[in-house]
Amino acid sequence: MTDSGSILLNLLDLEELDTNLYRGIGSGGETPMRIYGGQVIAQALAAAYASVPERLCHSLHAYFIRPGDPSKPVIYEVDPARDGGSFTTRRVTAIQNGRQILNLAASFHHIEQGWEHQHEMPDVPPPEGLKSRDVLHQQHAHRIDEKHRAEFTRSRPFEIRDIEPRDPLNPDITSDINHMWIRMEAAKGAGPQLQHVLMAYASDFGLLGSALRPHGLTWHKPEAMTASLDHAMWFHAPVQFEDWHLYTMDSPFGGGGRGFNRGSIYTREGRLVASVAQEGLMRPIKRQTP
Repeated sequence: MTDSGSILLNLLDLEELDTNLYRGIGSGGETPMRIYGGQVIAQALAAAYASVPERLCHSLHAYFIRPGDPSKPVIYEVDPARDGGSFTTRRVTAIQNGRQILNLAASFHHIEQGWEHQHEMPDVPPPEGLKSRDVLHQQHAHRIDEKHRAEFTRSRPFEIRDIEPRDPLNPDITSDINHMWIRMEAAKGAGPQLQHVLMAYASDFGLLGSALRPHGLTWHKPEAMTASLDHAMWFHAPVQFEDWHLYTMDSPFGGGGRGFNRGSIYTREGRLVASVAQEGLMRPIKRQTP
C-alpha cells in the first residue's frame, strides 16, 4: 500500500472517547487550507457504522456548516435515532471548537431481494491507455507557483484517469459532463463498511468541478470561491473499490452563486453501485480595483 493510502486509513480510524462519541484527525486530507469535505463525510459515516455492525448504509445526507480546521481534531457525536426491524437511522454531528462543522444523517438497511433495474453505464474508453492525473500534474508542475507545487503534485490515496483531461491553468469552456476512472488501493481487503467509507471519501473529489466546466474554470484558476454546501449519497450494491470504477458526473444547473452536481459510480462491468448529488458554492471573486 502507498504511504498516502496508509495515511488515509489512519484518518478514518477514529478514537472512541465514550459511548457514541469519537475523535478523528483533522490533518492529512486533500487540502492543507481546510478539511476536505469527503474526509469529514467519511469520518462521520465511520462513526455511524461503529454502532451499526450488522447493516450496510444505503443512503446518507450531509450539510457542511463551517469549514474545518485541519490543525485540530474533529469530535463526532452519534445520535442513535432509531433501530427498526428493517432500517436503522443514525445522526452524526461533527464539532470543532465547540461549533458544528457538519451534520450527517445516514440510514442502514438489512439485505433484501427485490426487482432490479438501472441506467446503462456510458460508453467511454477503458482506463488502460489513459494517463493518470498524477502523471498529468507532474507534466504541468513547472507552471504552478513554487509555494503550491508540492501540494499540486503530491500523491493521492486514489488513482484517477480522466477521460478528457483539461488544462488545469488554462481550461477550455466545455460540457458539464465529466467522466473519470477511479480506484483506491487502500480498499484492498477492506470489509463492506470500510469500502463504503472509502468511496464516500472519494465521492466529493471533482464533483463540484463539473459545474465549473461550462465556465472555463478550474480549482487552479482563481476566479471563483468554491465550497461544498451539502452532499447526498446512495449505495446500491456491494463495493470493491480497489477495482476500477467509472465516476460519471454532470451539472444540470448553475446560478445564484451555486452549482448543482450529480454523479453515478459504476463498476467496470457496468453495475451501478452508488449515486451522488451535491450543491456547491460557485461565487465569482470580486477583484479590488487599484
